[in-house]
Amino acid sequence: MSTTESSQFELVNPPEDGVSKVIFHPSDPNLLLVSSWDKTLRLYNVEKNELMKTIDTGAVALDCCFGENNTAFYGGLDHKLTKVDLETGKTEVIGEQNGPISTICYEAETDRVFVGSWDHTLCVWNASMKKKSHEVSVKHKIFSMDLRNKILVVATSQRKVFVYKTDDMSEVWQERETGLKYMLRCIRLMPNGAGFACSSIEGRVAFEFFDLSPEAQSKRYAFKTHRHIVQDTEVVYPVNTLAFHPRYGTFASGGSDAVVNIWDGENRKRIKSMTKFPDEIACVNFNYNGTKLAIASSYTFDEGQRDFSKVAIYIKNVADHEVAPRNQQSR
Repeated sequence: MSTTESSQFELVNPPEDGVSKVIFHPSDPNLLLVSSWDKTLRLYNVEKNELMKTIDTGAVALDCCFGENNTAFYGGLDHKLTKVDLETGKTEVIGEQNGPISTICYEAETDRVFVGSWDHTLCVWNASMKKKSHEVSVKHKIFSMDLRNKILVVATSQRKVFVYKTDDMSEVWQERETGLKYMLRCIRLMPNGAGFACSSIEGRVAFEFFDLSPEAQSKRYAFKTHRHIVQDTEVVYPVNTLAFHPRYGTFASGGSDAVVNIWDGENRKRIKSMTKFPDEIACVNFNYNGTKLAIASSYTFDEGQRDFSKVAIYIKNVADHEVAPRNQQSR
């Protein structure tokens, strides 16, 4: 079966190099922001399959996110946190780090941007004032972050996870070491606020819970995924990306095996394995109401520079039976 399923289509005018992030607008189910190694930021209307805007970022953008009032933020290899007006394309630098910016999150309630960098720091910038309010050394490169309901989770290069309550960035709320034995790739908060999931380069995903009681901690687990038998040998692939469904709490995982899986984490079951895509899965993201899933199929530079087949972004129209937990599906 090809990737041209009836519920799925390919966006026009994709980036010309690897995709670093796809992220839907927090309140518009059809607006998608895409950052890329081709030094562009692209805004799509996925319902119309239309490229609305292309912004030249000047350097490789490793992450991006929406801001308020038709704005967005991006950062990357030039060390700069940049704000862009998505209507006019005008950009302004909010601040600068001492190393490449790997991940950013925006908190609308406070107009703050949380910036993780390879310079081992977590910084908080006031977007309007263009002023840094906090700088925290985490002693390791920051690879991934997520922010939801005033909880910020930070995944670092030494498998450490730092959890902050954004109302008080003066101290770490929790410092965790996951059950994963190898380098972390992605971390995402559960929609119900109970904890987070994180993935690693050795084909595993871990579920962790904030409640430190023995009962809650007994529910922690990790499982193997994105592994295939090739000529009688198990080949293990990095799990590059995770995304929780906003209504059901199930989640999608994407790996360097070019496969996207949908999981029922609570019941520890796989709901769906999607058809193999042309290249590695760099990023996945559900829109805010869970009706669409964006899938970036592109080379992720796991093996340094090499030829790759194509860069493509697919939009899957999501049916409830594909993402609902097994115990909530109609019989």
